[in-house]
Amino acid sequence: MSSSESSSWQPLLKGELRQKAERAIQEICPALEPTDSNLLEGPDLLAQYALLHAYLAVVTGDDEHEQAVTRFLDASIERLAEAPIRPALHGGFTGIAWIVEHLQHPPFAAGGEATPESEDPNSDIDAALLSYLGSPSWKETFDLMAGLVGFGVYALERMPRPSAVACLERVLDHLAGLASSSEGDVTWWTPPELVARLNRDPQETGHYNLGVSHGVPGVIGFLAQARMATDFGAKIEPMLAGAVSWLMKQQLPKEMGSRFAHATGGNYEPRPSRAAWCYGDPGIAVALLSAAQSTKSADWERQAIEIGINASRRDPAQCGVTDAGLCHGATGLAHVYNRLFQATRQREFADVSIFWFDRALEMRRSGQGVAGFAAYVPNADPVVQWHSDREFLMGATGVALSLLAASSSVEPLWDRLLLASVRPKPM
Repeated sequence: MSSSESSSWQPLLKGELRQKAERAIQEICPALEPTDSNLLEGPDLLAQYALLHAYLAVVTGDDEHEQAVTRFLDASIERLAEAPIRPALHGGFTGIAWIVEHLQHPPFAAGGEATPESEDPNSDIDAALLSYLGSPSWKETFDLMAGLVGFGVYALERMPRPSAVACLERVLDHLAGLASSSEGDVTWWTPPELVARLNRDPQETGHYNLGVSHGVPGVIGFLAQARMATDFGAKIEPMLAGAVSWLMKQQLPKEMGSRFAHATGGNYEPRPSRAAWCYGDPGIAVALLSAAQSTKSADWERQAIEIGINASRRDPAQCGVTDAGLCHGATGLAHVYNRLFQATRQREFADVSIFWFDRALEMRRSGQGVAGFAAYVPNADPVVQWHSDREFLMGATGVALSLLAASSSVEPLWDRLLLASVRPKPM
């Protein structure tokens, strides 16, 4: 692995807070090592450990982290062969393949020609995805977590391989086939059977989901990234423009606290969302800023920054932040604001990011969770609401990656998994 730094990415945390972040990372890593209680961890989780150690190897230059990358990736691939899992970017074999691909590029490996197909560890994954996407109509979810958008994110990481181009084109065609269009607006409906069981009301009729993780903002973030990386502009631009137009019309009255609800339509009564990456204004601001960067739209950029600034001024007590995880916790919120700061250089985003990183570190409790970080599951049985979680989205691996991104000058390109990689503004 090579030691490479982004010329535009700035370490955000300074002084004592940075030292606290670095200590937390140092304590999380040994807590992720296999023990008698976690020997049977899934292949996706083992690959996530490899991702964390890969970034630590670049930042620290420590050979032990490089060795851990190989060890965890080998264990992940071996476990995957023993216990196949679903095709999903988050929690599935597509996510493992994304990490394998990600680690073949700078700053982890020197740039150059793509790996020949005969030596490509992901060629079978590509073939499986192309077969899965080969249906003439799509009946599964379109979202980032386990659906079309997630497959598209994987394909973007694999560009410009012919299999990735073919996969991306099928994703775009299926998104177009699922889209609802009216007077220039474009959106995507989530039918009741595809609403997550945890959130499904017995009278669920379906809705338009307004979260990056499961809804229309995630499609916007993906289309923006695809527009910047491919020649599919004719397919992408009408959907992207229509989706942004539709989304901006879903804003709540300003006095309601957040600009966007969790969902709208059907029997869902829009109400203020939490502030998070997965749902709420901060994640939407990043998706919209990505769309602005892809089209060079000053209007979309202005709206994205306005939404982000408004979210940054929200009373922390009203943000719904309970734990430290990336998905809906303090480090996820801090990382989103860090991205907004790096992309705009607006100090207000830096200040609120530092606030949430500080809040996340204050959440540590000795003897609880993983290295003091316990994860919270909303709407779960009270017995399991607080638990130890090692994984990327809601657990300690994601906490460590976000703290590392805020403490170093290495750009956290791992957040392409979150559709959060808006370009930093040149210094």
